[in-house]
Parts: sequence; C-alpha cells; structure tokens
Amino acid sequence: MSWLDDVAWNSDGLAPAIAQDHASGQVLTLAWMNRNALQVSIQEDRAVYWSRSRRKLWRKGEQSGHQQRLLEVRLDCDADAILLLVEQIGGIACHTGRARCFYRQYRDGEWMETDPVLRDPLEIYATAPEKELGDE
Repeated sequence: MSWLDDVAWNSDGLAPAIAQDHASGQVLTLAWMNRNALQVSIQEDRAVYWSRSRRKLWRKGEQSGHQQRLLEVRLDCDADAILLLVEQIGGIACHTGRARCFYRQYRDGEWMETDPVLRDPLEIYATAPEKELGDE
C-alpha cells in the first residue's frame, strides 16, 4: 500500500490542501490536490495543486513567480485534509496581489477587506497567457 492510499480522497479524487506560512503561521490559501499533485509536490519540494477549472496540475507560481517552497506536509486526523507548511516566495500568495487569499474579515454584517494589495495583479500577470487563479 502506498502512502498516497492513506489519504481519504473525495469522490472526485481530491483533498483540500491548506498552505500555511512556516514562519508566521499565517494561512495563505486553500486549494485542492489529487494523488499526482501531492506526489509531484513532494518530488519537486514545491506546492503543486490540481486546478479544478483547468483540469490539470497547477504549479503555484508558474505564471506569477510566487512559488511556495514546500517544507513540511501533514495529514489531519481524518486523513481528508492536507496541510502544507511553505515558504511563500515573493510574499504574495493570492492572485489579487495580496499576501494571502484570506484577506476579507466578517465585521458587523459585511465582509471587510483587511489586507492591502502588495502588487497590482495586472502587473503580475501582464505577460501570462492566463491568470493563475487562487480560488481553484
């Protein structure tokens, strides 16, 4: 039995993967992985996800340059969620140009944007053929 068989993949063969900054503990993003994405992530020492919209592997930062260097991989107690401890290259994890995808906070009945845009997404993806989406 392979270590990949220990993951409780959903009916689509996917598991949610949370990327967390190893130094600050800040949650950067939530994406999806299939068996291949997890295996390639381990082999390449970088976060590789499964793009549900494009139906292919998505190497974080392949277009933006904002890669996630993989330092540690953990599996939760139910074996149905993956935690990636990463070094976020360039300090930007979100396709909106922010440090993290979780930049909205619920306050008094509405979602407030709390984190600044560090770099204009139009600048980041100016030469990219298709935008790298953070909400895959």
